[in-house]
Amino acid sequence: MFDLLCLLFGVLHRLFRSPQSMLIENLAVRQQLAVFKRKRRRLKLATMDKLFWVFLHRFWPSWKKVLIVVSPDTVVHWHRAGFQLYWQLISRVPKPVGRRPVTKEIRELVFNMVADNPTWRAPRIHGELAILGFDVSERSVSRWMLRAPRTPDPAQRWLRFLSNHREAIAAMDFFSVPTITFGVLYCFFIIGHDRRRILHFNVTRHPTSGWIVQQLREAFPYEPPTKFLLLDHDSKYGTDVFAAIRTMNITAVRTAVGCPWQNGVAERWEGSCRRELLDHVIAINESHLKRLLASYVDYYHQDRPHCGLQKQTPDKRKHSSGQDKLVMWPRVGGLHHRYELAA
Repeated sequence: MFDLLCLLFGVLHRLFRSPQSMLIENLAVRQQLAVFKRKRRRLKLATMDKLFWVFLHRFWPSWKKVLIVVSPDTVVHWHRAGFQLYWQLISRVPKPVGRRPVTKEIRELVFNMVADNPTWRAPRIHGELAILGFDVSERSVSRWMLRAPRTPDPAQRWLRFLSNHREAIAAMDFFSVPTITFGVLYCFFIIGHDRRRILHFNVTRHPTSGWIVQQLREAFPYEPPTKFLLLDHDSKYGTDVFAAIRTMNITAVRTAVGCPWQNGVAERWEGSCRRELLDHVIAINESHLKRLLASYVDYYHQDRPHCGLQKQTPDKRKHSSGQDKLVMWPRVGGLHHRYELAA
């Protein structure tokens, strides 16, 4: 009677079960029958068999009711062993640890920005790097800024200061030229620091204070852009000269005694004039020397490249547009030449 009731209960239970559950149970029974049918002396489950039961253990709640070939604890052991093996394989794959390293290119770019822009801080440099397309954090930029080389030496800082104020700086000086009759002529010139242009020049035998004042008036007839005028301790510069400079709203800056390098722009132009002109001619008189100097000044402004101006001329000479014949024009009486490509 009890067996009949169990059979009846089992039939009713199977009638109300879902088709999916019956299908999974049938698949589990068939898998175990396939294991028993293998021709081996000792029953042994393959790796695929173990994976099958681990899969059922995870996704089918009734897996224990149909399991015969092994005990449920064995399936749980397989699952734990698979879990351990899975994480061992993942841990063996090399992965970057911590922050992404800052590349050498970014480090050098940060160092250059710090050196070129002393007033910039980390947010400003980080913004420039982001605009350039570099993926780096502001914190990393701040750390590498602390390792940047120190600011340039005082000479470099003074060079930057002067380059930012050179439009307001001019210099004046004298140099002497012997004549054919063993006399001495004095050449006076004023040169601007911005484009190395000769603002004014003249020649005389007797450089007095009154004559120098007149030259200053001719050089700066109106409100001058020049605010500072460099000059040395030459005795020719009397009190009248400094008074005239003050009336023009210009500050006279005198160099130290015996320090011509402090007026380097004027001294270099004097050296260029001697090497490129005066060492190759003999001055006859004032008018002759003035004509030679005028020719050289035109050549200096229009044709002669200047290293301090990125190999350009003070008047910004245009590049040759031709591509055919090379044409040559003599300058300064044939001492120098200008070359152009004719169209």
